[in-house]
Amino acid sequence: MSGNVRVAYSGEPGAFAEDALIAFFGESATSLPVGSFGEVREALLDGRAQFGILPIENLVNGTVRETLDLVRDGALEIVGESVVPVNLVLAALPGVTIDEVTRVYSHAQALAQSEPFLRTRAWQLLSTYNTAGAGASIRERSERDAAAVLSPRAAKLHGLVELASGIERDPGNRTRFWVLRTSGSTAELSARTGAPRTTLLVGVPNVPGALLAVLQNFAEAGVNMSKLESRPSQVGDWEYVFWMDLDAGASEPALQGVLRELEAVTSELRILGSYPRGAAL
Repeated sequence: MSGNVRVAYSGEPGAFAEDALIAFFGESATSLPVGSFGEVREALLDGRAQFGILPIENLVNGTVRETLDLVRDGALEIVGESVVPVNLVLAALPGVTIDEVTRVYSHAQALAQSEPFLRTRAWQLLSTYNTAGAGASIRERSERDAAAVLSPRAAKLHGLVELASGIERDPGNRTRFWVLRTSGSTAELSARTGAPRTTLLVGVPNVPGALLAVLQNFAEAGVNMSKLESRPSQVGDWEYVFWMDLDAGASEPALQGVLRELEAVTSELRILGSYPRGAAL
């Protein structure tokens, strides 16, 4: 991927989102760190970035619903995914020992994922907006009685020394990130391999059997649904839309046939992206 490709992500350098960016685009891509998920969307829509990276699912904590809401209107298109492991370390400024630590900073999810280790000592646990940001904050404030839970790369990047490694509760934990661009964008990706996945947004009337009619169409066509999630429709009170991950490409005849059938039983139907599934690192 060319080095002039600019990719937005939420967090500080060293964040897991940047790991996903590097895994997908390579080291030569230009990173644009921003302060929130919503700012990733804004950077795409105002042209500051050609692509964006947002987390969509963690094996332990489940779906990142804010990301679903940010692509709800179809202004962004999912063009790929990147899956990165969640490896966590406890790190502090050089020369600080683990016995000198009185408080530990990190994102709430990282604190939860390393809770069994953290509860072995009487540390004060403090939540921050980002794992890498916790490390950057310790360095900037020269806090010699504090440590951060973050990735090994982030610890090194922010000048911290590991006090303990492999502190995550589930060594197999991973986060799946979507690679996004604006709908209709001409920004190109290099060819990718991997089993196809299509993400679909479906709205159904609030009547008995409406969702069942949708699901039956997939079953009868032999199209596997690997994920189903509901979110408020943002149109009517107590009405919902459904997000579906399908193990098929949007151009495959079986899925094309289902989509034609769904037009008669849905109130809203939108393909948000069709792309190769990402392999775990």
